[in-house]
Amino acid sequence: MFKNFTEMAEMVKSHPVKKRIVLACAHDEHSLEAVNEAVKEGIVEAVLVGKEEEIKAIIKEHGFTLENATIYNEDDDVEAAKTAVRLINEGKGDFLMKGRMQTADLLKQVVNKETGLNMGKVMSHVGLFEVPNYHKLVVLTDGGMLLHPTLEQKAQIIENAVDSLRNMGYENPKVAALCAAEKLNQKAPESVDAAALKEMNEKDELKGCVVEGPISYDIALSKEIADFKGFESPVAGDADVLLVPDMAAGNFIGKAWVIQGGGRMTGLVVGAKAPIVLTSRGSGADEKFYSIVFAAAASK
Repeated sequence: MFKNFTEMAEMVKSHPVKKRIVLACAHDEHSLEAVNEAVKEGIVEAVLVGKEEEIKAIIKEHGFTLENATIYNEDDDVEAAKTAVRLINEGKGDFLMKGRMQTADLLKQVVNKETGLNMGKVMSHVGLFEVPNYHKLVVLTDGGMLLHPTLEQKAQIIENAVDSLRNMGYENPKVAALCAAEKLNQKAPESVDAAALKEMNEKDELKGCVVEGPISYDIALSKEIADFKGFESPVAGDADVLLVPDMAAGNFIGKAWVIQGGGRMTGLVVGAKAPIVLTSRGSGADEKFYSIVFAAAASK
């Protein structure tokens, strides 16, 4: 369990073998800045794929300490994505990051059935947050990939999040299947799904975690409120993972935490052979850096 991003970074730094980040379309100042910081901090080793002359020019202009980075020259975005994915498959990298390219161009190569990183699982977004007044980091999923996940997809979303946390050293992550209320409501599909997910966990069909649902947001994050409402569960007030009913709910909660709540976030796409950092150009340097830290911690 980590209280904050700094603790997570210190754990990654302590590893004797550094994870290798493969940056696709690395001819991008903002992405290289984040990778440079991660290299300086002893988080990762860098593999850069893209327009070699532009990459070297950016490194020189900004004085980045990336002299030891391996560079693969690819002038075309699609070819850069193919090369980045191939390097992961060849064991020359541990996780991917999108540079100056369209997200769709990278994901198309990731999901390619013949040459990609697809393992036949649902790919989902895992947001990791520092939330003020909560005692540890918390995962919010899925706020970025699946619009309206089915019960089966929700089970895989949980598995993806749990696998990531277990790779980070968590033994038995606590998962809250969020609903508007903690009592089962047969008229609310998300409530029925939450109860089914809890039952799957109790039957050992969802392993390596504790699933509670249906459970309300306030009970999941506040032991005081859980006690007041008489809700007893190891997840109450101590959730590691919040499973939202749909993508919109996750999107709203995450943005509210950051914009109004003063929280901080990182995010990955998981479910493929390697985590993928897909921060936007509008993401701050802090988010990009800690997303790299998160990926290094969550990759095998």
